[in-house]
Amino acid sequence: QEWSPEQIAGRRQATDGLRLSPERIYQHIRADQAAGGTLYQHLRHNQKKRKKRYGKADARGQIKDRVSIDQRPAIVDRKSRIGDWEIDLVMGGKRTGALVSLVERRSRYTLLDKVASKQAEAVAETTIGLLTPHKAHTETITADNGKEFAHHVRIGQTVEAAVYFAHPYHAWERGLNENTNGLIRQYIPKGMALDALSDAQVHHIMNRLNHRPRKGLAFQTPHEILCKETGFLSTQTEIALTC
Repeated sequence: QEWSPEQIAGRRQATDGLRLSPERIYQHIRADQAAGGTLYQHLRHNQKKRKKRYGKADARGQIKDRVSIDQRPAIVDRKSRIGDWEIDLVMGGKRTGALVSLVERRSRYTLLDKVASKQAEAVAETTIGLLTPHKAHTETITADNGKEFAHHVRIGQTVEAAVYFAHPYHAWERGLNENTNGLIRQYIPKGMALDALSDAQVHHIMNRLNHRPRKGLAFQTPHEILCKETGFLSTQTEIALTC
């Protein structure tokens, strides 16, 4: 399942009452590796840190009619309701394809789909396709300042949501999306071409992320939170599941 030792330990305690320390699991993995096993390959490692950019102006130009995150309702920061999404693109190596990545802030529920190109029209079309089934549970969308989100007005009008833009080079203002993209990279390493990625593979990744227990959710899964708080069953999954 690609769960971390902390997620495994937390989930077992939450569901079975079994106390198992993450360190004990790490010890088992290290012993398995020393014996020639491959469990260690499922750990998250070799993650490159992004370089911080200080005092740099945004060289990508202004997006027409953009609304700053400064005007976003304070309730979004509290993560107390379902319906506030963060959006980004996950790019393939050498610009070979891309994925639209959407993550809901309260539940951490993730939506993924391939996009034909980085052009704003294609990104808008894919985004609308992902969010339309969730329209009743879409209040806001927060994006970065990439020109691929230039058709934000169309997106907002179609799914009836307000779209806001983070400050340039303030990735932490979309921290959940950045973290989720890191999880996606467990399945799609940087440099990997995405144009040959099948729909089934994308749905498989989405299912894995949405059924992975999260510490911030008391080791419940995003799917469990979404079902519990909305009763909504996503049809955008590889396997039919019931709430």
